[in-house]
Amino acid sequence: MHWSEKLAREIIARRPDKEEYVCAAGISPSGSIHIGNFRDVATSYFVVLALRRLGKKARLLFSWDEYDRTRKVPANVAKVTEGFEQYIGYPYVDVPNPFPESGAKTYAEHFEKEFIASMEQFGIDMDYRYQAEMNRSGKYKDYVIHALKKRGEIFDILDSFRTQEAQPGEREAYYPVSIYCPCCHRDTTKITSLSEDCTKAEYECACGHKGSFDFTADFNCKLAWKIDWPMRWAYEGVDFEPGGKDHASPTGSYQTSKIISQKIFDYEPPLFQGYEFIGIKGMTGKMSGSSGLNLTPETLLKLYQPEVILWLYSKTEPTRAFDFCFDDGILRQYFEFDKMYQAAEDGTADELTRTIMANCRVRDRKLHLVPMGLLVQLGSVVDFNVPMLETVFGKIGTPYKAADFMDRLDRAKYWLEHCAPDQVNRLRTTRNWDVFETLSAEEREEVRLLHEYLSKDGYTLDELNTSLYAIPARVWGLEPGTKELKAKQGAFFKNVYQLLIDKQKGPRLYLFLYAIEKARYLGLLDFSYPKTEEETAAEAAAAAPEAPVEEEKVYGEPDPVAPVKPEIDIDHFSTMDLRVCKILKAQEIRKSHSCLKLTLDDGLEGRVIVSSIKQDYKPEDLVGKKIIVIANLKPHRITGVTSQGMLLAGTNAACGCKLIFVDDSVPCGTCIK
Repeated sequence: MHWSEKLAREIIARRPDKEEYVCAAGISPSGSIHIGNFRDVATSYFVVLALRRLGKKARLLFSWDEYDRTRKVPANVAKVTEGFEQYIGYPYVDVPNPFPESGAKTYAEHFEKEFIASMEQFGIDMDYRYQAEMNRSGKYKDYVIHALKKRGEIFDILDSFRTQEAQPGEREAYYPVSIYCPCCHRDTTKITSLSEDCTKAEYECACGHKGSFDFTADFNCKLAWKIDWPMRWAYEGVDFEPGGKDHASPTGSYQTSKIISQKIFDYEPPLFQGYEFIGIKGMTGKMSGSSGLNLTPETLLKLYQPEVILWLYSKTEPTRAFDFCFDDGILRQYFEFDKMYQAAEDGTADELTRTIMANCRVRDRKLHLVPMGLLVQLGSVVDFNVPMLETVFGKIGTPYKAADFMDRLDRAKYWLEHCAPDQVNRLRTTRNWDVFETLSAEEREEVRLLHEYLSKDGYTLDELNTSLYAIPARVWGLEPGTKELKAKQGAFFKNVYQLLIDKQKGPRLYLFLYAIEKARYLGLLDFSYPKTEEETAAEAAAAAPEAPVEEEKVYGEPDPVAPVKPEIDIDHFSTMDLRVCKILKAQEIRKSHSCLKLTLDDGLEGRVIVSSIKQDYKPEDLVGKKIIVIANLKPHRITGVTSQGMLLAGTNAACGCKLIFVDDSVPCGTCIK
């Protein structure tokens, strides 16, 4: 049974007589919506489909949390506009659009339109809720007033999840709602008094404005997240909603909101499913909606067909992570998808596979399973010329037409150009004398015989394949089927690839040589005449040294600021021996991808520390620098080396790992107090 059906059956069991079930998802448009957020949508979408397969009416409710406050300036926004900091504290819906070319009126609308356009490609219909409109229209006013009346109980629930005790007067001063200031437009207000019936309040803002607020008529306010979420469950009658694994933790938002839903809003909370986060293979950096490493569904659709994206989410249980691949793993994923899709089409698939593939169907789209690997291999050789590729497919007995392969060809081209340029198969423009001159007399004879054979016409594809294997046997005089002959055949193929495309391997050689116009490559195998001036010039240009290019590191958005740990006294701190040490030597560790071995002068006998800073520092850049070390940390083995302490560094997604350096005037061994 598919995981979505299990959830659907549990939903039905909870409310068996309900006329229509509501599965929810929601995203704050703080930036471009990345594919990690898309798991929210996909999980609910598959549950909706499962409910419908079980004969139930169900809809997918999607909430745009555009009434949330702007918390920071995203990296991609900072690149295109200045002074965006002035809008921190504004609701997203009131922030002007920094990308006017999109035609959106507001910041929120820009990212909403971007995401909705992608959803249309998946064929996913959703009932959209825009929370700014829901709040400002007064639809939630009764719930807001109710929450104000229950603010003491809400505080107690929230407080039960805290590790620190509440301060005197904190409960009395707590209000579960924030008022947006009409002067500065921010939520930097503080309620100073509330009427007995909880309908009117006095407030003051950090900007200096003071005012009165009528919750029955003024709606420029918003409940805090852990109250707002269960309020919406009750208002919409939500039956199911997924969330990231952080929400699912024992102290996460769902656990808190669950109790508030039950005790404050008298609503049995929806079934919740926590999900793992999505990984990106072949790409470094933290994925987020406001960083340069953001990967949106729109971007992902340039690499993956929508059916393949849905397939990856469908076949993977929400509690398991999976990767989207920027490396050649994407070819394996397409292959696996095609295999399962074909099994479902021809009726050989089991029930689970049929359900997985049913979730992947996109209306008004018909898939043609042209192998992605073949498009990658042959497409680059013909420079993605569509008529030429049609001819190639016809010649090798797979008569795919443009209508069959265009959808995937565009993605194959995008992947090669942006993710795997080293896998592009391009014919050389001149003969490869560098390789040819290293060949033995026998290997040169193999090349001559191949050129001679290909110069003739009239051979079939099978005859060409047979001849390719026969040439080494003829030259070396070896019997068919022997290990020696197989080795010579492999070496022959490698030599031909190098002569043609500068690689040791490539598309199946017989297909390649048969499909591509001979005029394009035949001359590359003819070494019967000396080097030309053009070839000599090309060799000289290739031999010229290139200036090394320093790869710019790309970081993500800053990590959330962690709360301060429990207080300690000075005696506790004094047990740590912090000392200034000078780096005498920095070395890479052969078996480690992340660690460097640092030899230090600590003012005494010296010490060695192993630290995972290889990705952020070159060894030669560290020598001579002074750092701070925890000197009395118990030694332990790391990658086969005994590490005698730990260095101090700051680690954040926004900057990577940065060591704390000390002024060179501070002597080695100096204690930090």
